[in-house]
Amino acid sequence: MKKDPTAGYLVWRLATKWGALLDRTLAPFGLTQAQFSVLATLYGVTRAGGKPSQRELSDHTGLDPVFVSKLVRTLEGNGLLLRTADPADSRAVRLALTDRGADVIEAAGARVMTLQNQLAEPLGGRDSERTREFVATLTTLLDAPPPDLGRTP
Repeated sequence: MKKDPTAGYLVWRLATKWGALLDRTLAPFGLTQAQFSVLATLYGVTRAGGKPSQRELSDHTGLDPVFVSKLVRTLEGNGLLLRTADPADSRAVRLALTDRGADVIEAAGARVMTLQNQLAEPLGGRDSERTREFVATLTTLLDAPPPDLGRTP
């Protein structure tokens, strides 16, 4: 007897598929998914006129602050971003892309956008009603508070 797949299983499979495709897309740029997330977020915030702290970047990406700190050190070592002390807060570190970092994230971002467009094709393309509904559904699920795992059903 065949059972229909659950929503959780399908979300997991889609995330696994997307992650594998993203890994292959980012490999030529020497980036991991997490590094891409940090650089892309920094790029977007910088283009909007901001100069975020590591903590702000952590909040924006949803990544753990300690993990972001490790990622930032690696990206700085690779010449993709700069860390500077915040003159207004001795505990804060401000981040900025280097010219090389901006070039890398622009090129990698273009490849990721192509991949996203390809992923949306079965739904009618990036701007289709089905894609907008899919994004809205995913956003609803992601915005929902996490379940209380301490309780047993």
